[in-house]
Amino acid sequence: MTDPATESADAGESELLPWLVPLWARLMQARAADRLPHALLIAGARGLGKRRFADLFVRALLCTAPDPQGLPCGRCPDCRLHGAGNHPDLVCVVPDPESKSGEITIDAIRDLSERAALTPLRGTRKLVLIDPADRMNAAAANALLKTLEEPAGDTLLCLIAARPGRLPATIRSRCQLLGVAIPAEAQALAWLIPRLGDTAAMRLRLAAGAPLRALDELDQATLDQWEALVRSLIGISRRELDPVSEAAAWNGVGARLSLECLAVCLCDLLRLAATARPPRLADPGLQTRLGDLARRVDPQLGHRLLRRVFEARGQLESTVNPLMQLESLLIDWGRVSQH
Repeated sequence: MTDPATESADAGESELLPWLVPLWARLMQARAADRLPHALLIAGARGLGKRRFADLFVRALLCTAPDPQGLPCGRCPDCRLHGAGNHPDLVCVVPDPESKSGEITIDAIRDLSERAALTPLRGTRKLVLIDPADRMNAAAANALLKTLEEPAGDTLLCLIAARPGRLPATIRSRCQLLGVAIPAEAQALAWLIPRLGDTAAMRLRLAAGAPLRALDELDQATLDQWEALVRSLIGISRRELDPVSEAAAWNGVGARLSLECLAVCLCDLLRLAATARPPRLADPGLQTRLGDLARRVDPQLGHRLLRRVFEARGQLESTVNPLMQLESLLIDWGRVSQH
């Protein structure tokens, strides 16, 4: 007997997210006309459903009995093989979980090239999923380029990237770009409210409009951590807290959430400083708490610090010491907010 929880999880992963319906229709039209490219680059911000979409797409191509929308049936032998993780015509390339670098290495791409060159065993094509493609190191990217330059006629490569700019231009130019945009807020909320209730709007804004981030990452514990970080920032601005001491607590929360909180607070602070009318804030609760601070903030210093925060977010996977980075940023926050 199938576990109901498993059935529910499978149904969620099989769902075609509403903001991705137009992209799905484009691919299905191309499939019907036998005009699918040999390489797709599915790119967009974190939390928009790129991986779920790509997985649904390769499952649809493997499925022998798709529904009228082109979605996989989930019941045919090929769907079951995919569900068991051993379909012979699908090659998945991901970072080595035992590697400290978190990169996709040249060995993985060489293995991919050998397997992709083989004749499909069950269907009409070999399918390759590289996720995340922007984690390939330089040697791996160069090795993949050879496969893209001389693709096998029965192979389709699907690359997933949140930061496609990290991929060499030579790779991007050989893929058909499928850009996943942030959905309209009304559409995202229509999907989120049944799942999150009254907190949907705030979580969506804090997730920068990415519905899956709002759903999966911003649980109540994370929101509580966010509130603690905001209180810390306000304490630093009032000189009640020491930025260096606070940085240790921020580092314990994690650099990603800490930098996102700092970025949101800075953006909202600068919005409040720029207009006399109530602006649209990422975190509406900050309006009363940052209103007084906004009247004395130095916009030039604020924008300069915001650029540094964005740079720090781009270095999250580097070897930069996060504690020292947070100490420096919080010291500068104190200077901006105490001007």
